[in-house]
Amino acid sequence: MPYAHPEALVTTEWLAAHRDDPDLRLLDASFTLPGVTPTARENYAREHIPGAVFFDIDDIAEPGTELPHMVPGAALFADKIGALGVGDGDRVVVYDSTGLSSAGRAWWMLRLFGHSRVAVLDGGLPKWKAEGRPLTAAIPRPVGRRFTARFEPGLLRDKAALLANLARADEQVVDARAAARFEGSAPEPRPGLRSGHIPGSRNLPYERLTDPATRQLKSADALVALFEEAGVALDRPIVTSCGSGVTACALAFALHLVGRSAAVYDGSWSEWGLPGDTPVETGPARRV
Repeated sequence: MPYAHPEALVTTEWLAAHRDDPDLRLLDASFTLPGVTPTARENYAREHIPGAVFFDIDDIAEPGTELPHMVPGAALFADKIGALGVGDGDRVVVYDSTGLSSAGRAWWMLRLFGHSRVAVLDGGLPKWKAEGRPLTAAIPRPVGRRFTARFEPGLLRDKAALLANLARADEQVVDARAAARFEGSAPEPRPGLRSGHIPGSRNLPYERLTDPATRQLKSADALVALFEEAGVALDRPIVTSCGSGVTACALAFALHLVGRSAAVYDGSWSEWGLPGDTPVETGPARRV
């Protein structure tokens, strides 16, 4: 079957032909974990697609919280994204340095604040580079634009909602982390977190969404099969989760491609896995 929303994914060929369109805004949303060097911003400064502005996931976030890159308020998001040159009506294309690990976060945040004209570059920077397309170290200076943020609460979940869902099980929770982290057999990269997963959740590592050779999204049929193999019923509500709310958005993006909407648990394991009263399971996902 074809993608339900093919407009949410653009090819490198399309971007090469439309990169200079007056209403196109290109965002490099690459991300690295704390302590990893070089950082995503340093990689961006060394090479990026010409015209791309850096979308800093750690900067476009709510200040004053100990949790990483939590969603900011609407006014702050509007200020930050407007300063990157993104305004009402612009068509936005986002990419990252691995194909689809953090580009989904920028895609989801724009949709969370009411901007639907946003797409992901299929294959991301790896495919662009493999094809020998142009790169630059020149940092663009975007002209600030007016962005009207319209918050869409249905796309976001918090810890209280996930705790309430434990008893009701109205929404299926799908975790994008690697299987060993989900099962609790590998330590978390962030110190101080317990190992395991939210009770009753399913596991679909985000890397499985793309072809390892090209980094392109798999076909709609293949994506549907991956979710079904993970025990996810696509006709029921879904919440995606991960380590800190970044790769969860890759799952949400894949679900959008096949015509399913998903909310994202923003705090994800960085919040749930903290010492406290949130229950934790280990081992493979329970089958029902």
